[in-house]
Amino acid sequence: MADKRVVFDFDFEFTNGGGIQGQDFRLDIDGDDIDDAALVDYIVRDLRLLMVGPARIFNKKVITEPHKRKASGAGDRGRTYVDLSHVIEDGLVTYPGLPAARICDFLSREQSRAKYAAGTEFQIAKIEIVANTGTYIDCPSHRYAHGHDLSQVGIAAFADLDGIVIRADHRDVRAIDASWFRDRELRGRAVLVHTGWDAYWREPGYAIEHPYLTEDAAEYLRDCGVALVGIDSMNIDDTRGGDRPVHTTLLGAEILIVEHLCNLAALPDEGFAFSAIPPKVKGAGTFPVRAMARLG
Repeated sequence: MADKRVVFDFDFEFTNGGGIQGQDFRLDIDGDDIDDAALVDYIVRDLRLLMVGPARIFNKKVITEPHKRKASGAGDRGRTYVDLSHVIEDGLVTYPGLPAARICDFLSREQSRAKYAAGTEFQIAKIEIVANTGTYIDCPSHRYAHGHDLSQVGIAAFADLDGIVIRADHRDVRAIDASWFRDRELRGRAVLVHTGWDAYWREPGYAIEHPYLTEDAAEYLRDCGVALVGIDSMNIDDTRGGDRPVHTTLLGAEILIVEHLCNLAALPDEGFAFSAIPPKVKGAGTFPVRAMARLG
């Protein structure tokens, strides 16, 4: 596919007075187009501008021309995100025996037209889910009555954690013990266990014979001082019995757990920041998250 560049003029005002203009400005882009907001963001970042107020892009056109920079252009905004979360949709059952998610209209667009001016409409969704739905995070109160709940865990515990991926293919191992984590730099990091089990998401076999961590693995991770442990499986514990030693060990040490991750194959082993941020809910120890990794 031929390289594309965008040619445009711009006019930026600064909130503390003055401005900057550019004519026939050219930038490399990925793909066939780029919107005005992305161009503004790119110029502000690339020129290290501060206190930018109203910004206009005009006379924009895309041309076929070889890229001038070796690095990728304005389209990626200098970083890449990998979505590690499953989609939550109406009827989703994440954990057998728990109720399905229910997503519907509380106020439909058609109903809203009677409430607003002509041409104005809104939709307000109604969502009924148990906390263990989709990709979710566990904090201490999920396991311990006096543990910190979602509203009591600081946001730094959920966001921009230095990440490492441990590859433990479910075709090779089901019970993932401490040996898989030795000789790795773990302290203070989000440790994500990639088993490939997410390939069976929403299939009947997803809840059966899934890979899990052993008690000694949890104890080793606790002793190494990790910040968070995630897995792309149905549960981080062996669910065949009533014991949950991994939850007990990790949450007892205030180490957060993320279950039902996906797309871990898209991550490098290291060199990314992991985030899994839930809403600030008082009295709940588990909730769905939009888990993601930031590369670069």
